[in-house]
Amino acid sequence: MATIFKRTASDGKSSYQVKVRLKGYPAETGTFERLTDAKKWASATESAMREGRHFKTGEAKRRTMNELIDRYIQDVLPGKPKNIRIQTQQLTWWRDQIGAYTLADITPSLIAEFRDKLAGGETVRGTQRSPATVNRYLAALSHALSIAVNEWEWLDDSPMRKVRKPTESRGRVRFLTDDERPRLLQACKESGNPYLYLVVVLALSTGMRQGEIMGLTWDNVDLIKGRAILHETKNGERRAVAITGHALDMLKELGKVRRIDSKLIFPSKEITPQKPQKPMDLRAPWETALKKAEISDFKFHDLRHSAASYLAMNGASLAEIAEVLGHKTLQMVKRYAHLSEGHTVRVVESMNSKIFG
Repeated sequence: MATIFKRTASDGKSSYQVKVRLKGYPAETGTFERLTDAKKWASATESAMREGRHFKTGEAKRRTMNELIDRYIQDVLPGKPKNIRIQTQQLTWWRDQIGAYTLADITPSLIAEFRDKLAGGETVRGTQRSPATVNRYLAALSHALSIAVNEWEWLDDSPMRKVRKPTESRGRVRFLTDDERPRLLQACKESGNPYLYLVVVLALSTGMRQGEIMGLTWDNVDLIKGRAILHETKNGERRAVAITGHALDMLKELGKVRRIDSKLIFPSKEITPQKPQKPMDLRAPWETALKKAEISDFKFHDLRHSAASYLAMNGASLAEIAEVLGHKTLQMVKRYAHLSEGHTVRVVESMNSKIFG
């Protein structure tokens, strides 16, 4: 609420000092010669605070979202090389929608309006955007606004704090059944592509992502210790992956006839001096193998889900699954919890038998 104090100077001239306090915002003050102006400013400031439009800094009134997004893309995104392409695309969408607005006019309700427009729109494939995709767009904008608050001082606070994020689904858990697995492996083994079978075996036995497998180089694989070191991972941390059994045996055989024109384990057929590190594109042979094996509704990433599911069904704890897959928290692997119920029951039974006999 606003409080107005009348002050009288030594020369008898009066002025009116206004203090506006609202929970969640720093107090704002202003001084005016006329009581009418003081009341008008107090009312406007309090309304702006309640509606999320109040930004003390004048930069918010001078700067536009176009300027903010352009500076962020130019100065901040180069420090995030793995995300630069997708986040540039996401921020460009926001710039096209709200770029003409000044920062002072970027309110939670405005962002929510375009959040809903984004959610109702279609992807380039003609499908509706998922809540997860919408949240990635919101996250990109949120970080840009946070930088404007904390480093550039263009804003006092981010309007994103009051914007609700769509609820994401629990996550897809599609894994190969005991009937599907041998059919797919046989189809991959019979593929005309020399690498497909080994790539699929590695995905099923290690849980590595497709990009991690296709980016493997011989100098990052220790065939004696049976492990690979992944320097580029989704969460940005280096990770060691155990490679054993059939997958390790096949890698050793491939190592005997490896190509000398590329460090990649799975290089493209055509290697040029300009692109010596281009991995082979397995999309076509992968789709062919799925069709031949008569497996539907299955993506390459589901091989990673399959590996995690097999670990769960063979007694691995959620913490162990997270470590194998390279997740920082257990949140992402909770989707496999129901598959390890048998192991949980055995643990509880063991505990009870030791306590009660």
